Amino acid sequence: MANLDKYEAVIGLEIHAQLATQSKLFCGDATSFGAAPNTHVSPITLGHPGTLPKTNATAVAYAIKMGLACNCAIEKNNYFARKNYFYPDLPKGYQISQHTTPICVGGKVPIQLNGKEIEVILNRIHLEEDAGKSIHDLSPTDTFIDLNRAGTPLIEIVTEPCIHSAEEAFLYVSEVRKIVRWLDICDGNMEEGSLRCDANISVRLKGATQLGTRVEVKNLNSIRNIKKAIEYEIERLIDMVENGETIIQQTRSFNADNDTTFSIRDKEDANDYRYFPDPDLAPFHLTDDYINEIKASLPLLPNALKIEWKSKYGLSDYDVDQMGENKQEADFYTLWTTQTTHYKAAINWILGPIREYLNESNSSYAQLIPLLPHLTSLLDLVETNQLSFSVASSKVLKGIIANPQNPLEFATTNNLLQSNSAEEITNWVDQVLIANPEKVAEYKKGKKGLIGLFVGEVKKLSKGQADPKITTQLLEQKLSQ
Repeated sequence: MANLDKYEAVIGLEIHAQLATQSKLFCGDATSFGAAPNTHVSPITLGHPGTLPKTNATAVAYAIKMGLACNCAIEKNNYFARKNYFYPDLPKGYQISQHTTPICVGGKVPIQLNGKEIEVILNRIHLEEDAGKSIHDLSPTDTFIDLNRAGTPLIEIVTEPCIHSAEEAFLYVSEVRKIVRWLDICDGNMEEGSLRCDANISVRLKGATQLGTRVEVKNLNSIRNIKKAIEYEIERLIDMVENGETIIQQTRSFNADNDTTFSIRDKEDANDYRYFPDPDLAPFHLTDDYINEIKASLPLLPNALKIEWKSKYGLSDYDVDQMGENKQEADFYTLWTTQTTHYKAAINWILGPIREYLNESNSSYAQLIPLLPHLTSLLDLVETNQLSFSVASSKVLKGIIANPQNPLEFATTNNLLQSNSAEEITNWVDQVLIANPEKVAEYKKGKKGLIGLFVGEVKKLSKGQADPKITTQLLEQKLSQ
Protein backbone atom coordinates (compact mmCIF):
# COMPACT_ATOMS: atom_id res chain seq x y z
CA MET A 1 0.00 0.00 0.00
CA ALA A 2 1.41 3.37 -1.05
CA ASN A 3 2.56 5.76 1.66
CA LEU A 4 0.39 8.65 0.53
CA ASP A 5 1.25 10.96 3.45
CA LYS A 6 4.90 11.40 2.40
CA TYR A 7 4.19 12.33 -1.19
CA GLU A 8 2.42 14.96 -3.24
CA ALA A 9 0.78 14.22 -6.57
CA VAL A 10 1.17 16.79 -9.36
CA ILE A 11 -1.41 16.53 -12.11
CA GLY A 12 -2.04 18.42 -15.33
CA LEU A 13 -5.11 17.77 -17.46
CA GLU A 14 -5.82 18.20 -21.15
CA ILE A 15 -9.52 18.24 -21.98
CA HIS A 16 -10.62 17.93 -25.60
CA ALA A 17 -14.12 19.32 -26.16
CA GLN A 18 -15.82 18.86 -29.53
CA LEU A 19 -17.51 22.12 -30.48
CA ALA A 20 -21.23 21.86 -31.27
CA THR A 21 -21.02 23.36 -34.74
CA GLN A 22 -23.10 22.01 -37.60
CA SER A 23 -20.07 21.52 -39.82
CA LYS A 24 -16.39 20.68 -39.46
CA LEU A 25 -13.58 23.09 -38.69
CA PHE A 26 -12.37 23.52 -42.26
CA CYS A 27 -15.17 22.25 -44.52
CA GLY A 28 -18.92 21.79 -44.73
CA ASP A 29 -19.07 18.10 -43.77
CA ALA A 30 -21.63 17.39 -41.04
CA THR A 31 -20.49 16.77 -37.47
CA SER A 32 -23.58 14.92 -36.17
CA PHE A 33 -22.90 11.77 -34.15
CA GLY A 34 -24.11 8.29 -35.07
CA ALA A 35 -24.08 8.36 -38.87
CA ALA A 36 -22.99 5.31 -40.87
CA PRO A 37 -19.17 5.05 -40.97
CA ASN A 38 -17.34 7.23 -43.48
CA THR A 39 -20.43 9.08 -44.72
CA HIS A 40 -19.55 12.54 -43.29
CA VAL A 41 -16.41 12.87 -45.41
CA SER A 42 -15.38 14.86 -48.45
CA PRO A 43 -12.16 15.51 -50.39
CA ILE A 44 -11.24 18.22 -47.85
CA THR A 45 -11.72 15.89 -44.85
CA LEU A 46 -9.68 13.26 -46.68
CA GLY A 47 -6.92 15.73 -47.53
CA HIS A 48 -7.01 15.23 -51.29
CA PRO A 49 -4.42 17.22 -53.26
CA GLY A 50 -5.72 20.55 -54.53
CA THR A 51 -8.42 20.99 -51.89
CA LEU A 52 -8.53 24.19 -49.86
CA PRO A 53 -9.78 24.35 -46.27
CA LYS A 54 -11.76 27.33 -44.95
CA THR A 55 -12.02 28.22 -41.25
CA ASN A 56 -15.37 27.79 -39.50
CA ALA A 57 -16.15 31.19 -37.94
CA THR A 58 -18.61 29.71 -35.43
CA ALA A 59 -15.89 27.44 -34.04
CA VAL A 60 -13.67 30.48 -33.50
CA ALA A 61 -16.49 32.29 -31.68
CA TYR A 62 -17.13 29.23 -29.47
CA ALA A 63 -13.44 29.05 -28.51
CA ILE A 64 -13.50 32.73 -27.55
CA LYS A 65 -16.63 32.15 -25.44
CA MET A 66 -14.87 29.43 -23.49
CA GLY A 67 -11.79 31.57 -23.06
CA LEU A 68 -13.79 34.49 -21.70
CA ALA A 69 -15.73 32.19 -19.35
CA CYS A 70 -12.40 30.86 -18.02
CA ASN A 71 -10.82 34.30 -17.50
CA CYS A 72 -8.31 33.83 -20.34
CA ALA A 73 -6.62 36.53 -22.37
CA ILE A 74 -7.77 36.33 -26.00
CA GLU A 75 -5.02 36.25 -28.61
CA LYS A 76 -5.94 38.66 -31.41
CA ASN A 77 -3.43 37.45 -34.03
CA ASN A 78 -3.93 33.77 -34.78
CA TYR A 79 -2.81 31.19 -37.29
CA PHE A 80 -3.12 27.44 -37.72
CA ALA A 81 -0.17 25.07 -37.90
CA ARG A 82 0.31 21.57 -39.25
CA LYS A 83 1.14 19.01 -36.58
CA ASN A 84 2.82 16.23 -38.54
CA TYR A 85 2.52 12.61 -37.48
CA PHE A 86 1.30 9.37 -39.01
CA TYR A 87 -1.69 7.47 -37.71
CA PRO A 88 -4.21 5.39 -39.69
CA ASP A 89 -7.19 7.56 -38.72
CA LEU A 90 -5.37 10.80 -39.67
CA PRO A 91 -6.02 10.88 -43.42
CA LYS A 92 -3.89 13.96 -44.26
CA GLY A 93 -0.83 12.73 -42.36
CA TYR A 94 -1.04 15.85 -40.21
CA GLN A 95 -3.47 17.51 -37.84
CA ILE A 96 -4.33 21.20 -38.16
CA SER A 97 -3.88 22.80 -34.75
CA GLN A 98 -2.54 25.92 -33.07
CA HIS A 99 1.02 25.95 -31.78
CA THR A 100 2.73 29.21 -30.86
CA THR A 101 -0.49 31.29 -30.80
CA PRO A 102 -3.27 29.55 -28.87
CA ILE A 103 -6.46 31.58 -29.18
CA CYS A 104 -6.86 31.73 -25.37
CA VAL A 105 -3.91 32.24 -23.01
CA GLY A 106 -3.78 31.69 -19.25
CA GLY A 107 -7.04 31.69 -17.30
CA LYS A 108 -8.44 29.85 -14.30
CA VAL A 109 -11.41 27.71 -13.31
CA PRO A 110 -12.51 27.87 -9.65
CA ILE A 111 -13.73 24.68 -7.95
CA GLN A 112 -15.12 24.04 -4.45
CA LEU A 113 -13.47 21.35 -2.32
CA ASN A 114 -14.58 20.79 1.28
CA GLY A 115 -16.04 24.29 1.46
CA LYS A 116 -12.85 25.92 0.16
CA GLU A 117 -12.37 27.52 -3.25
CA ILE A 118 -9.40 26.28 -5.28
CA GLU A 119 -8.36 27.87 -8.57
CA VAL A 120 -7.21 25.50 -11.28
CA ILE A 121 -4.78 27.51 -13.41
CA LEU A 122 -4.95 27.14 -17.19
CA ASN A 123 -2.01 27.32 -19.54
CA ARG A 124 -4.00 27.72 -22.74
CA ILE A 125 -7.07 26.86 -24.78
CA HIS A 126 -6.42 26.25 -28.46
CA LEU A 127 -8.41 25.25 -31.53
CA GLU A 128 -7.69 22.14 -33.55
CA GLU A 129 -9.39 19.49 -35.65
CA ASP A 130 -10.20 16.02 -34.37
CA ALA A 131 -8.78 12.84 -35.86
CA GLY A 132 -10.88 9.93 -37.09
CA LYS A 133 -11.62 6.85 -35.01
CA SER A 134 -9.82 3.50 -35.02
CA ILE A 135 -12.08 0.61 -34.05
CA HIS A 136 -10.26 -2.45 -32.73
CA ASP A 137 -13.06 -4.65 -31.38
CA LEU A 138 -15.04 -5.49 -34.54
CA SER A 139 -12.51 -7.98 -35.86
CA PRO A 140 -9.87 -10.24 -34.27
CA THR A 141 -7.40 -9.47 -37.07
CA ASP A 142 -8.21 -6.02 -38.49
CA THR A 143 -8.65 -2.44 -37.32
CA PHE A 144 -11.54 -0.51 -38.86
CA ILE A 145 -11.31 3.21 -39.59
CA ASP A 146 -14.25 5.64 -39.38
CA LEU A 147 -13.35 9.12 -40.63
CA ASN A 148 -16.68 10.79 -39.79
CA ARG A 149 -15.08 12.47 -36.77
CA ALA A 150 -11.99 13.64 -38.69
CA GLY A 151 -12.00 17.42 -38.97
CA THR A 152 -14.58 18.01 -36.21
CA PRO A 153 -13.64 21.24 -34.38
CA LEU A 154 -12.12 20.84 -30.92
CA ILE A 155 -10.88 23.10 -28.23
CA GLU A 156 -8.10 21.68 -26.10
CA ILE A 157 -8.14 23.07 -22.55
CA VAL A 158 -4.73 22.62 -20.94
CA THR A 159 -4.07 23.20 -17.25
CA GLU A 160 -0.79 23.96 -15.55
CA PRO A 161 0.53 21.09 -13.37
CA CYS A 162 -1.40 22.50 -10.43
CA ILE A 163 -3.86 19.76 -9.44
CA HIS A 164 -2.89 17.61 -6.46
CA SER A 165 -5.55 14.92 -6.05
CA ALA A 166 -7.97 12.76 -7.98
CA GLU A 167 -10.83 14.56 -6.22
CA GLU A 168 -9.62 17.96 -7.46
CA ALA A 169 -9.34 16.56 -10.99
CA PHE A 170 -12.85 15.10 -10.73
CA LEU A 171 -14.31 18.45 -9.62
CA TYR A 172 -12.39 20.40 -12.26
CA VAL A 173 -13.54 18.21 -15.17
CA SER A 174 -17.10 18.34 -13.81
CA GLU A 175 -16.89 22.15 -13.75
CA VAL A 176 -15.48 22.36 -17.29
CA ARG A 177 -18.24 20.08 -18.56
CA LYS A 178 -20.81 22.28 -16.82
CA ILE A 179 -19.33 25.43 -18.40
CA VAL A 180 -19.27 24.08 -21.99
CA ARG A 181 -22.86 22.92 -21.59
CA TRP A 182 -23.87 26.22 -20.00
CA LEU A 183 -22.39 28.12 -22.95
CA ASP A 184 -24.02 25.62 -25.36
CA ILE A 185 -20.75 25.10 -27.21
CA CYS A 186 -20.37 21.35 -26.51
CA ASP A 187 -22.83 18.72 -25.29
CA GLY A 188 -20.22 17.32 -22.86
CA ASN A 189 -21.22 13.75 -23.71
CA MET A 190 -18.18 11.73 -22.68
CA GLU A 191 -19.76 8.42 -23.71
CA GLU A 192 -19.98 9.64 -27.32
CA GLY A 193 -16.48 11.10 -27.16
CA SER A 194 -17.44 14.77 -27.42
CA LEU A 195 -15.52 15.42 -24.20
CA ARG A 196 -12.30 13.50 -23.56
CA CYS A 197 -9.47 13.91 -21.11
CA ASP A 198 -5.76 13.07 -20.90
CA ALA A 199 -4.13 13.15 -17.46
CA ASN A 200 -0.42 13.83 -16.87
CA ILE A 201 0.54 12.51 -13.43
CA SER A 202 3.72 12.58 -11.36
CA VAL A 203 4.60 12.31 -7.66
CA ARG A 204 7.24 13.93 -5.47
CA LEU A 205 8.09 14.16 -1.79
CA LYS A 206 6.07 16.81 0.01
CA GLY A 207 8.05 20.05 0.09
CA ALA A 208 10.03 19.21 -3.05
CA THR A 209 9.95 21.72 -5.90
CA GLN A 210 11.19 19.61 -8.81
CA LEU A 211 8.57 17.70 -10.74
CA GLY A 212 8.82 13.91 -10.87
CA THR A 213 8.82 11.86 -14.05
CA ARG A 214 5.31 11.95 -15.44
CA VAL A 215 3.09 9.41 -17.10
CA GLU A 216 0.18 10.27 -19.34
CA VAL A 217 -3.12 8.38 -19.22
CA LYS A 218 -4.91 8.91 -22.54
CA ASN A 219 -8.53 9.21 -23.67
CA LEU A 220 -10.38 8.95 -20.37
CA ASN A 221 -14.03 8.96 -21.37
CA SER A 222 -15.91 9.42 -18.10
CA ILE A 223 -15.41 11.58 -15.04
CA ARG A 224 -15.48 8.47 -12.88
CA ASN A 225 -12.70 6.93 -14.96
CA ILE A 226 -10.60 10.08 -14.66
CA LYS A 227 -10.81 9.87 -10.88
CA LYS A 228 -10.14 6.13 -10.77
CA ALA A 229 -7.20 6.29 -13.19
CA ILE A 230 -5.52 9.09 -11.25
CA GLU A 231 -6.05 7.33 -7.92
CA TYR A 232 -4.51 4.16 -9.33
CA GLU A 233 -1.55 5.97 -10.92
CA ILE A 234 -0.73 7.95 -7.76
CA GLU A 235 -0.53 4.74 -5.72
CA ARG A 236 1.40 2.92 -8.45
CA LEU A 237 3.98 5.69 -8.81
CA ILE A 238 4.47 6.07 -5.06
CA ASP A 239 4.94 2.31 -4.71
CA MET A 240 7.59 2.43 -7.45
CA VAL A 241 9.47 5.26 -5.73
CA GLU A 242 9.26 3.50 -2.34
CA ASN A 243 10.61 0.30 -3.90
CA GLY A 244 13.54 2.13 -5.54
CA GLU A 245 12.23 1.54 -9.07
CA THR A 246 12.83 3.97 -11.94
CA ILE A 247 9.72 5.64 -13.31
CA ILE A 248 9.76 5.72 -17.11
CA GLN A 249 7.92 8.47 -18.95
CA GLN A 250 5.23 6.64 -20.85
CA THR A 251 1.73 6.77 -22.27
CA ARG A 252 -0.85 4.58 -20.58
CA SER A 253 -4.50 3.64 -21.01
CA PHE A 254 -7.23 2.85 -18.49
CA ASN A 255 -8.94 -0.51 -18.05
CA ALA A 256 -12.44 0.26 -16.77
CA ASP A 257 -13.10 -3.41 -15.99
CA ASN A 258 -10.68 -3.47 -13.07
CA ASP A 259 -9.88 0.26 -12.54
CA THR A 260 -6.20 -0.12 -13.47
CA THR A 261 -3.93 1.43 -16.09
CA PHE A 262 -1.57 -0.30 -18.52
CA SER A 263 1.34 0.87 -20.64
CA ILE A 264 0.78 1.60 -24.33
CA ARG A 265 4.24 2.93 -25.20
CA ASP A 266 7.26 4.64 -23.71
CA LYS A 267 7.44 8.32 -24.51
CA GLU A 268 10.30 10.67 -25.33
CA ASP A 269 10.68 14.01 -23.56
CA ALA A 270 9.17 15.80 -26.55
CA ASN A 271 7.61 14.60 -29.78
CA ASP A 272 9.00 16.10 -32.96
CA TYR A 273 5.78 17.12 -34.71
CA ARG A 274 7.64 19.50 -37.10
CA TYR A 275 5.05 22.25 -36.67
CA PHE A 276 4.86 24.87 -39.40
CA PRO A 277 2.15 27.38 -40.40
CA ASP A 278 -0.49 25.81 -42.63
CA PRO A 279 0.11 27.36 -46.07
CA ASP A 280 -3.53 26.82 -47.14
CA LEU A 281 -5.09 28.75 -44.23
CA ALA A 282 -4.71 32.50 -43.89
CA PRO A 283 -3.94 33.89 -40.41
CA PHE A 284 -6.97 35.48 -38.76
CA HIS A 285 -7.11 38.67 -36.70
CA LEU A 286 -9.66 39.27 -33.94
CA THR A 287 -10.73 42.85 -33.28
CA ASP A 288 -11.62 44.29 -29.88
CA ASP A 289 -15.14 45.00 -31.13
CA TYR A 290 -15.61 41.35 -32.14
CA ILE A 291 -14.31 40.04 -28.80
CA ASN A 292 -16.49 42.52 -26.86
CA GLU A 293 -19.53 41.53 -28.91
CA ILE A 294 -19.01 37.89 -27.90
CA LYS A 295 -18.41 38.92 -24.27
CA ALA A 296 -21.71 40.82 -24.24
CA SER A 297 -23.54 37.73 -25.51
CA LEU A 298 -22.31 35.47 -22.69
CA PRO A 299 -24.93 34.29 -20.21
CA LEU A 300 -24.39 34.84 -16.51
CA LEU A 301 -22.18 31.94 -15.46
CA PRO A 302 -23.28 29.51 -12.72
CA ASN A 303 -21.16 30.94 -9.90
CA ALA A 304 -22.30 34.51 -10.57
CA LEU A 305 -25.90 33.35 -10.97
CA LYS A 306 -25.78 31.58 -7.61
CA ILE A 307 -24.59 34.75 -5.87
CA GLU A 308 -27.38 36.75 -7.53
CA TRP A 309 -30.08 34.23 -6.62
CA LYS A 310 -28.97 34.02 -2.98
CA SER A 311 -29.06 37.80 -2.68
CA LYS A 312 -32.23 38.42 -4.70
CA TYR A 313 -34.38 35.46 -3.66
CA GLY A 314 -32.93 34.42 -0.30
CA LEU A 315 -32.19 30.89 -1.47
CA SER A 316 -30.01 28.37 0.37
CA ASP A 317 -26.64 27.07 -0.83
CA TYR A 318 -28.27 23.70 -1.53
CA ASP A 319 -30.98 25.27 -3.70
CA VAL A 320 -28.60 27.32 -5.82
CA ASP A 321 -26.14 24.42 -6.18
CA GLN A 322 -28.92 22.18 -7.45
CA MET A 323 -30.30 24.79 -9.83
CA GLY A 324 -26.86 25.82 -11.11
CA GLU A 325 -26.24 22.49 -12.84
CA ASN A 326 -28.56 22.85 -15.84
CA LYS A 327 -28.78 25.98 -18.01
CA GLN A 328 -32.27 25.21 -19.34
CA GLU A 329 -33.51 24.65 -15.79
CA ALA A 330 -31.90 27.87 -14.57
CA ASP A 331 -33.41 29.84 -17.47
CA PHE A 332 -36.83 28.37 -16.72
CA TYR A 333 -36.57 29.34 -13.05
CA THR A 334 -35.38 32.86 -13.92
CA LEU A 335 -38.37 33.28 -16.22
CA TRP A 336 -40.75 31.91 -13.57
CA THR A 337 -39.52 34.43 -11.00
CA THR A 338 -40.89 37.19 -13.25
CA GLN A 339 -44.38 35.75 -12.70
CA THR A 340 -44.35 34.68 -9.02
CA THR A 341 -42.91 35.81 -5.70
CA HIS A 342 -43.00 32.28 -4.26
CA TYR A 343 -39.29 31.88 -5.07
CA LYS A 344 -38.52 29.01 -2.69
CA ALA A 345 -41.71 27.14 -3.60
CA ALA A 346 -40.87 27.44 -7.31
CA ILE A 347 -37.45 25.86 -6.63
CA ASN A 348 -39.14 22.98 -4.77
CA TRP A 349 -41.48 22.39 -7.69
CA ILE A 350 -38.64 22.37 -10.21
CA LEU A 351 -36.40 20.07 -8.16
CA GLY A 352 -39.32 17.76 -7.37
CA PRO A 353 -42.42 17.12 -9.50
CA ILE A 354 -41.37 19.10 -12.58
CA ARG A 355 -38.03 17.29 -12.90
CA GLU A 356 -39.82 14.01 -12.31
CA TYR A 357 -42.39 14.76 -15.01
CA LEU A 358 -39.75 15.82 -17.56
CA ASN A 359 -37.70 12.68 -16.92
CA GLU A 360 -40.70 10.37 -17.18
CA SER A 361 -42.08 12.01 -20.33
CA ASN A 362 -38.70 12.74 -21.95
CA SER A 363 -39.80 16.35 -22.33
CA SER A 364 -37.91 19.63 -22.06
CA TYR A 365 -38.29 22.88 -20.16
CA ALA A 366 -38.94 24.64 -23.47
CA GLN A 367 -42.23 22.73 -23.72
CA LEU A 368 -43.32 24.03 -20.30
CA ILE A 369 -42.64 27.72 -20.95
CA PRO A 370 -46.05 28.36 -22.61
CA LEU A 371 -47.66 26.81 -19.50
CA LEU A 372 -45.97 29.15 -17.02
CA PRO A 373 -49.15 31.19 -16.32
CA HIS A 374 -50.98 27.96 -15.38
CA LEU A 375 -48.02 26.73 -13.31
CA THR A 376 -47.96 30.07 -11.49
CA SER A 377 -51.68 29.72 -10.71
CA LEU A 378 -51.06 26.17 -9.49
CA LEU A 379 -48.29 27.41 -7.21
CA ASP A 380 -50.65 30.07 -5.79
CA LEU A 381 -53.36 27.47 -5.10
CA VAL A 382 -50.90 25.38 -3.06
CA GLU A 383 -49.39 28.34 -1.22
CA THR A 384 -52.88 29.59 -0.23
CA ASN A 385 -53.87 26.09 0.99
CA GLN A 386 -56.58 25.63 -1.63
CA LEU A 387 -54.76 22.56 -2.94
CA SER A 388 -52.49 20.15 -1.13
CA PHE A 389 -49.00 19.83 -2.60
CA SER A 390 -49.53 16.09 -2.95
CA VAL A 391 -52.69 16.42 -5.03
CA ALA A 392 -51.33 19.36 -7.01
CA SER A 393 -48.11 17.54 -7.94
CA SER A 394 -49.55 14.09 -8.57
CA LYS A 395 -52.84 14.96 -10.29
CA VAL A 396 -53.28 18.60 -11.27
CA LEU A 397 -49.80 19.13 -12.76
CA LYS A 398 -50.11 16.27 -15.23
CA GLY A 399 -53.72 17.21 -15.96
CA ILE A 400 -53.00 20.80 -16.96
CA ILE A 401 -49.94 19.77 -19.01
CA ALA A 402 -51.92 17.14 -20.93
CA ASN A 403 -54.80 19.55 -21.48
CA PRO A 404 -53.70 23.15 -20.83
CA GLN A 405 -56.29 24.90 -18.68
CA ASN A 406 -56.70 26.95 -15.54
CA PRO A 407 -55.69 24.70 -12.61
CA LEU A 408 -58.53 26.01 -10.43
CA GLU A 409 -61.05 24.90 -13.04
CA PHE A 410 -59.36 21.49 -13.34
CA ALA A 411 -59.28 21.01 -9.56
CA THR A 412 -62.91 22.12 -9.16
CA THR A 413 -64.14 19.87 -11.96
CA ASN A 414 -62.31 16.88 -10.49
CA ASN A 415 -63.31 17.67 -6.86
CA LEU A 416 -59.69 18.10 -5.77
CA LEU A 417 -59.78 21.39 -3.88
CA GLN A 418 -58.59 21.19 -0.30
CA SER A 419 -61.22 21.51 2.42
CA ASN A 420 -60.57 23.78 5.39
CA SER A 421 -64.04 23.23 6.77
CA ALA A 422 -63.64 22.19 10.41
CA GLU A 423 -66.97 20.41 10.28
CA GLU A 424 -66.07 18.33 7.22
CA ILE A 425 -62.59 17.50 8.48
CA THR A 426 -63.99 16.60 11.94
CA ASN A 427 -66.20 14.03 10.25
CA TRP A 428 -63.18 12.43 8.53
CA VAL A 429 -61.16 12.55 11.75
CA ASP A 430 -63.94 10.83 13.72
CA GLN A 431 -64.19 8.06 11.12
CA VAL A 432 -60.44 7.41 11.27
CA LEU A 433 -60.34 7.33 15.09
CA ILE A 434 -63.32 4.98 15.28
CA ALA A 435 -61.68 2.65 12.74
CA ASN A 436 -58.38 2.51 14.69
CA PRO A 437 -59.15 1.98 18.40
CA GLU A 438 -55.89 0.09 19.10
CA LYS A 439 -53.76 2.89 17.64
CA VAL A 440 -55.77 5.47 19.60
CA ALA A 441 -55.03 3.55 22.81
CA GLU A 442 -51.30 3.38 21.95
CA TYR A 443 -51.22 7.12 21.27
CA LYS A 444 -52.85 7.89 24.61
CA LYS A 445 -50.24 5.71 26.34
CA GLY A 446 -47.51 7.98 24.98
CA LYS A 447 -46.80 6.84 21.42
CA LYS A 448 -47.15 10.38 20.04
CA GLY A 449 -45.46 9.52 16.76
CA LEU A 450 -48.70 7.89 15.64
CA ILE A 451 -50.12 11.32 14.86
CA GLY A 452 -48.54 11.00 11.40
CA LEU A 453 -50.40 7.74 10.80
CA PHE A 454 -53.73 9.36 11.70
CA VAL A 455 -53.05 12.36 9.44
CA GLY A 456 -52.21 9.98 6.61
CA GLU A 457 -55.42 8.02 7.12
CA VAL A 458 -57.48 11.23 7.06
CA LYS A 459 -55.67 12.28 3.90
CA LYS A 460 -56.47 8.91 2.33
CA LEU A 461 -60.12 9.02 3.40
CA SER A 462 -60.57 12.58 2.15
CA LYS A 463 -58.72 11.82 -1.09
CA GLY A 464 -56.24 14.55 -0.23
CA GLN A 465 -58.85 17.22 0.37
CA ALA A 466 -58.38 17.63 4.14
CA ASP A 467 -56.12 20.54 5.11
CA PRO A 468 -53.23 18.79 6.94
CA LYS A 469 -52.73 21.67 9.40
CA ILE A 470 -56.37 21.72 10.50
CA THR A 471 -56.40 17.90 10.46
CA THR A 472 -53.44 17.76 12.85
CA GLN A 473 -55.00 20.32 15.21
CA LEU A 474 -58.33 18.45 15.36
CA LEU A 475 -56.60 15.09 15.87
CA GLU A 476 -54.52 16.43 18.75
CA GLN A 477 -57.60 17.93 20.38
CA LYS A 478 -59.64 14.73 20.13
CA LEU A 479 -56.76 12.44 21.17
CA SER A 480 -56.08 14.53 24.27
CA GLN A 481 -59.63 14.10 25.55
